[in-house]
Amino acid sequence: MARLLAIDYGKKRTGIAVTDPMQIIASGLTTVATRDLTSFLQEYLKKEEVETIVLGEPKQMDYTDSELGPWLRKYTVQLQELFPDVKIEREDERFTSKMAHAAMLSGGLKKKQRQNKALVDEIAATIILQSYMDRNSPF
Repeated sequence: MARLLAIDYGKKRTGIAVTDPMQIIASGLTTVATRDLTSFLQEYLKKEEVETIVLGEPKQMDYTDSELGPWLRKYTVQLQELFPDVKIEREDERFTSKMAHAAMLSGGLKKKQRQNKALVDEIAATIILQSYMDRNSPF
């Protein structure tokens, strides 16, 4: 099987998470500068087989697009053109940053570690990926 990859897109930084090849465990991979996201994905997909890219979909509380929504729709089309053999999916990302902070707190991370925004983005991407996996699980 191929991996699933999730993206928690941000204006400055983008968190990335992946599954193992058997698609059992979602793990944080890294955080990259958003300007480097496409080149990072191109390099990663040369080395690893990825079945699906899951983009976090930023929505307001009333389900309308956030300010990044229109840009992410364009980026979804761009990703599909770059990686025609990879399925591109979107997953609601509301509350993932708050959930990431809560996970860090319950995991016993010190305040200084919890202030690491790159780590928050990576954990948020992991939460997006796990949510996608839970929603699409046959079990």
